[in-house]
Parts: sequence; C-alpha cells; structure tokens
Amino acid sequence: MKSELPEPPEHPKSIVFLGTPEAAVPSLRKLVEAGFEIPLVITMPDRRRSRRSAPTGTAVKQAASELGLRVSENAAEALEVGADCGVVVAFGQLISEEILSKLPMINVHFSLLPKWRGAAPVERAILAGDETTGVCIMRLDVDLDTGPIYSSHEAAIGDDVTAPELTKELAEIGANELVSSLRRGLVDPSPQLGTPSLAKKITRSDLKLDWRLPAVQLNRFIRVGGAWTTNDSSVLKVHSARVVPGEGSPGALENDLVATGSDLLQLLVVQPEGKNRLAARDWINGARLGSHPRLGL
Repeated sequence: MKSELPEPPEHPKSIVFLGTPEAAVPSLRKLVEAGFEIPLVITMPDRRRSRRSAPTGTAVKQAASELGLRVSENAAEALEVGADCGVVVAFGQLISEEILSKLPMINVHFSLLPKWRGAAPVERAILAGDETTGVCIMRLDVDLDTGPIYSSHEAAIGDDVTAPELTKELAEIGANELVSSLRRGLVDPSPQLGTPSLAKKITRSDLKLDWRLPAVQLNRFIRVGGAWTTNDSSVLKVHSARVVPGEGSPGALENDLVATGSDLLQLLVVQPEGKNRLAARDWINGARLGSHPRLGL
C-alpha cells in the first residue's frame, strides 16, 4: 500500500528545480524572473554529443550557471536545502517515493492528462494525429503522471508542425502556466478524468517508414524527427516532406515523389547515410538511382 504523500504548500517561496533539456529552460527562467528562490537545480549528468566530443552540460545546467544557481546531478540533494517544494520539467528520471514522501513536487507535463502519460507525449500526440494537446501543472505522484491537476492549457497541433516546434511552444506555455499556478496558489487540484494513454519513448524502429501506410501518416513520422527508409542497402533519413495527391506502387520513387498506401509523399530534405542533409532533388540528381528506383527494400 502506498504511503500518503505530502501536499505542496499553497504559496511556496523556495523551490528546487529538476529538469534537463531545452524544453525545461523557460520554466526555470520564468521562476527566477518571478522572484522565486531557487536554492538548487538538479539535472542529468553531462554527456558526449558525439564519440569524439568532450562531455557537455545539459541545457538546464547551462542556463542555471548563467543565472548563478547551484547545480547538482543527485536528486537526493533536493532534501538538503530546506525548500518548500520541487518543480519537475522533463527531468528524464523518476523521482523516488523516498524523496516524494519528504518533499512535495509539482510537474509541468506536455499533454492534457490523462492522455499521453510518459516520456514522449508530444511525439505520440503527433503520431496519433491528435488535433489538440496542451500542458498540465500537476502534483507529482509515485506512479507515472497520475497526480491531480492544478491547471491546464490547451494548444492546437498544426498540420505541419514538427515535434521540436510544438515542444518549444508548449515549453513557453508551460512556463507561464507554472508561474500563474504558483501565484494563484496550489489548492484544490482536480483528479484526472478520462481514459489514460501511455506515451512510450520513441525508438529508432518506430520511425522506419513503411510505404504501405498512407502518406499523411508517414508525414507524421517525419514531423516527429528521425524518420528513415532505405535506398538499396543504405539508410536514407527523411527530414522534411509533404503530402500530395496521387497513386502508385508503395515505395516507388519518381522524381521526388514516393508512392504510398494512399497519396504520394514529396521528399523535400533528406540525408543519405554518412552525409549531410540536402534538398531531395539534389540527392536524386546525384544518386544514380536507376530507371525504376524504389525505397524501403
């Protein structure tokens, strides 16, 4: 049986911030601008961006350093600074029940809960073809994204918006909603209502383009980022495309148009294996594809 977790104070003044990627930075900056005391920022460890590069700090670590804030990579240190509560934004690691039992925390989550609980809510919303998403300010619970909600803000998902673009928009919305919630007071959160769905982490295999699917669905994979197919035995990444009317045998490539299960996908920006990204027409002009090229074989 789970233990009862403490409620955050109605008007916290001292806040430990836990976050890692660029999407968490607007919330950190807004908290500082609003005058909240941030005695500690906790983020994930430095990591290499490539095999030959030196380890570099996370976006949150870099922002915290600019703001003159103390930074740690140990979540347990959240209990050592006498803060009123913690704020979590895309931290990248579950907070233990031991910590939550001693320090209440709220979370900025990039979906309208209980839809898309988990690690990849923005990407899963795009892949599902959702027309709207949003941000929830919620109390952190032991279970994944199940806590009650203090406030939420809905946002439309544009037909052509990419996951990075949507994440950036939601990060700004979430930062403003976070500060507004803290100023109003953390009282009477509402339980999550509706059928939950899980936003599992996106893997490379999830993003392989199956040309038997409709073009509109394939373009969602491309908008998420990391979509790929094959040309003969080589990997071809597809960074940008658009849906156009037409038909053909799935995978067949004519000029810059690929036939799919429904309609055509016009390739705009691609990246051949081992090379930089380039305009699809430039790739096609120099690739020696033969008389009847087909992708995905």
